[in-house]
Amino acid sequence: MPTAHRTRTLPAPQQEVWDLISDPHHMARWWPGVDRIEGVAGDRFTQVFKTRRGRPVRADFHLIDLQPPSLCAWEQEIEGTPFARVLSELVIEVRVQPAEGGSEVTVAEMHKLRGYSRTGGLAMRRMARRRLESALDGLQRILG
Repeated sequence: MPTAHRTRTLPAPQQEVWDLISDPHHMARWWPGVDRIEGVAGDRFTQVFKTRRGRPVRADFHLIDLQPPSLCAWEQEIEGTPFARVLSELVIEVRVQPAEGGSEVTVAEMHKLRGYSRTGGLAMRRMARRRLESALDGLQRILG
């Protein structure tokens, strides 16, 4: 069950959307807050964000499901990172289906909070919904 999800019809064929979302090299173009992508190798990649003070923060991910041209899912590697104080799991899933006028794209986030952070579940869901809307905005900007 997704923590949050958003769906939008984008004016591009399924394969064009798939080519964009399934290649981590493109993620900095459409995923919110990502400054650049590093270390793309096989099924792994690193998103690099910048803090408000300009310091880089790295988040490592690995693909967990790839079903061309309709499903791409990746999971953050959390253990041993600063993210482990708050999260025990984070999975992002993007589904692409043909639709009239283009492709229906659904972006979902599933996360499990750790410890005391669980009390902030509602706030985390709101932030996730905003992040997913921004991701769809980024795809819309690129795909027209």
